[in-house]
Amino acid sequence: MGDPVPTVKVLGLTFNVANDLSILLTCLIVFLFVFFLSRHIGMKPKGGQNVLEWLIEFTNGIVKGSIKGNDSSLFGLYGFTLFLFIFVANQLGLFIHIEVGKYTYIKSPTADPIITLTLALMTISLAHFFGVKRNGLQKYLKGFASPFPLLLPLNLFEQFTNLLTLGLRLFGNIFAGEMLLTLISGIATGNGWISYIYALPLELAWQGFSVFIGSVQAFVFVTLSSVYISQQLVPED
Repeated sequence: MGDPVPTVKVLGLTFNVANDLSILLTCLIVFLFVFFLSRHIGMKPKGGQNVLEWLIEFTNGIVKGSIKGNDSSLFGLYGFTLFLFIFVANQLGLFIHIEVGKYTYIKSPTADPIITLTLALMTISLAHFFGVKRNGLQKYLKGFASPFPLLLPLNLFEQFTNLLTLGLRLFGNIFAGEMLLTLISGIATGNGWISYIYALPLELAWQGFSVFIGSVQAFVFVTLSSVYISQQLVPED
C-alpha cells in the first residue's frame, strides 16, 4: 500500500499537499470574510461592520484579559487573526472534506499535529522574542532561575510542556471529532439505506457539537497564547 498522505517534492523539500491546500483554503475564507465585512465602513456601524467590530472587540477582550496596560494593543491584531484562522480551520473539515481515491486533499488543518504545533511554536517564539525585547537578555535569562536557581530545569521544561500542551490540545479535540464523524458516516453506509435512519440524526448532532468544540478551542488557544506572552513580558522576580 502507498502512503495515504499526498505529497510533492519541491527543491528537495517534501510538502504535504492536503495540509497546504487546506491551509490555503482556510486563509482564503478568512480573507474573504474580513474583506466583505469591511467594504462599507461608516461612523455608524451597521450590517457586516457590526459583526466585524464585535469580533475585534471579542478578541481584544481575550487579549486584554491576560496582557495588561498598553501592551495589549500590540497583540490585538495577532489575537484577532489567530482566532479567525483557528476557528475556520477547526470547522473546515466538518463541511468540506474532499477525498480522491485513497487520498484526502481537503480537511481541517488543525486535525494534523504538525499544524497545531507550528501555531503553538509561533506563539511561544513570539512570547520569548518580546520577553527579550522588553526586559533585555540578562533579565530575560534571569527569569528562568526565579525565584531561585534550583528551579532552572523545571522552568525550562515548563516552556517545552507549554508548547506541547498548547498544540496537542487543539489537535486532539479536532482530530477526535473528525474521526468520530468518519465512523458515523461508515455506519450510515455500512448496512444499507435503513442505517441512515439512525445515523443521520447522530451525525447532525455530532456536527453541531463539533462546531461548538471548535469554537471553544479557538477561544482557549488565543487565551493561553495571551497568557504565555504576558508571562514573558512581565517575568517573575
